[in-house]
Amino acid sequence: MNAARFVVLEDRAVLAVGGPDRSQFLQGLISNDTRRLAEGRAIYAALLTPQGKYLHDFLLVEVNQTIWIDGEAARLADLKRRLSIYRLRSRVTLEERSDLAVAALLDAAEALELPAERGAARRLGNGIAFVDPRLAVLGARAILLRQDLADAFAAIGANATCFADYDRVRLAFGIPDGSRDLVLDKSILLESGFDELGGVDWEKGCYIGQELTARTRYRGLVKKRLFPVRIEGPAPEPGSPVTAGDRDAGEMRSSRDGIGLALLRLDAVAQGGKLAAGAAKIEPVIPDWMRLPE
Repeated sequence: MNAARFVVLEDRAVLAVGGPDRSQFLQGLISNDTRRLAEGRAIYAALLTPQGKYLHDFLLVEVNQTIWIDGEAARLADLKRRLSIYRLRSRVTLEERSDLAVAALLDAAEALELPAERGAARRLGNGIAFVDPRLAVLGARAILLRQDLADAFAAIGANATCFADYDRVRLAFGIPDGSRDLVLDKSILLESGFDELGGVDWEKGCYIGQELTARTRYRGLVKKRLFPVRIEGPAPEPGSPVTAGDRDAGEMRSSRDGIGLALLRLDAVAQGGKLAAGAAKIEPVIPDWMRLPE
């Protein structure tokens, strides 16, 4: 068994949503069903524009009758502002919790006594640990008071690792990392894997941007997908065009150590062969979790 490893994700932060209306309030705004939180599970979700375009994505888990949102630290104030617009008479509170830290854990499910089921959660000290609700192979997340981090991870025998170790795992499985890989007011959920990664609930009631999301699914309008790619040559900058011969095939997103993500046209991927991004050769990889049209 591999030793458990952890890395504190300094680019993540926690927004706490409290009050008796917290679940109902978020239910009408985000892409997933907040009622699942009451079952002691973490979920993945997004906040969209009314036109169904990406604004924020995040992980959610409930602790002590408060929903903790694990989101991008640099954009947490914007998320709070956008949620505040819809608060109106709802009995909810929104608080940025700078005293809490978010950590990713690799090879730690057994040490945490968690089943290998995405979203499975348990208390950890004064915080919580949960299997990543997108894919269990991504490992677990922990949200803890910063002052408790060292003791909590020592207790489960977890050793510190670097962000690059976690980032390589994420990229290899084709998982977007917020606004590093998704374009504000442009990306759509079904191009970005949210369906297979459990970020959309098709049975819940209305939420912001639902109409376009549902129409994209039922009319089969997805023509591009975010793929993991192998890179031969210098790593292309995010946003670099990807080509198939003299034809546009998509554009690059984040990358590291010869692997990355790229938003690619499905017809270009179906034709096979390597693509190009500047001086680099790009080879798409279809992960096991991804469902493509036949």
